[in-house]
Amino acid sequence: MKSSMQNKLSTLSKRIQELNVELSKEDATKDMERFKKISKEHSDITPIVDIYKEYLKFDKDILDAKEMLNDPEIKIFAQAEIDSGKEKLKKIEEQLQKLLLPKDPNDEKNIFLEIRAGAGGDESALFVGDIFRMYTRYVERMRWQIEIISTNEAEVGGYKEVIAKINGLGAYSKLKFESGGHRVQRVPDTETQGRIHTSACTVAILAEADEISDVDINPAEIRIDTYRASGAGGQHINKTDSAVRITHLPSGLVVECQDDRSQHRNKAQAMSVLAAKIKDSQIQEQELKIASERKTLIGSGDRSERIRTYNFPQGRITDHRINLTLYKIDFIMDGDLNELIEALNSEHQADLLAQLDED
Repeated sequence: MKSSMQNKLSTLSKRIQELNVELSKEDATKDMERFKKISKEHSDITPIVDIYKEYLKFDKDILDAKEMLNDPEIKIFAQAEIDSGKEKLKKIEEQLQKLLLPKDPNDEKNIFLEIRAGAGGDESALFVGDIFRMYTRYVERMRWQIEIISTNEAEVGGYKEVIAKINGLGAYSKLKFESGGHRVQRVPDTETQGRIHTSACTVAILAEADEISDVDINPAEIRIDTYRASGAGGQHINKTDSAVRITHLPSGLVVECQDDRSQHRNKAQAMSVLAAKIKDSQIQEQELKIASERKTLIGSGDRSERIRTYNFPQGRITDHRINLTLYKIDFIMDGDLNELIEALNSEHQADLLAQLDED
């Protein structure tokens, strides 16, 4: 084990003892904010320290076994213990490396999901509908909750744009690599000659801001317009100006919300989405600085960059960032995204580990 890693683990071991003392004090809960902060730090560190103790145990067992190598009667047994111990140490060290990787502060947060039609006309709008259903089914599998914020339905079906909020612990950590361009290759229902068409949509995953106060939104820098909500296909049409459009003048960001009949709730939802968008743009700026030095997993960060192709005639899905192809398109379109998500997270972890080795 590298000395830098050993020092970090030793420091965490000492820290857990300090936290144990703090939490055992009679007045520990007097300051609840501090108590929550200490408790969270304790729960974050404990798994790492427990595994490190296991590492030290096997390391000691190896040292004890080495002392027995000089005894001819138990030499074979001792060598077997050493070999087995080294194998276990290697696996534990890999586990500790992953646990020590820097965590994304947004990983446990709820998210806003935005899907917009791209090239391909009507077929693109239908594809947006299919992709939205895919994520909805995944949310159901995870037992999370999804709430539609805004929709712009297409006449042929599907959506020109759909925005939804997904509430679930770890939603951002699971779906953060879905941002980018999604391309579909299939024969549309309207195609009479059986030709394969290519169309696209873009997906954006935005971490929910903890509070709107986390993001500096100057009231003088936003314009709020209200209008009457309307829906296609004979849906409810408001008789009052309940729909809300908020424009952030410095950035040009525009957010609309019309799905609720209450103007107050629509405004609150729109402000939440705007705060998430502003925060996301700040994160994008930070990532671009890092990306100028080394390539990140999600590429350039450009939302329009193609990250995945859904080829229906061949029944395959290809994620171009990690060169992964899966021939299970029906399962994936029904929300079975775990294999894709785990592969992307594993690649990201490998990338972070490589960066640690470089540093």
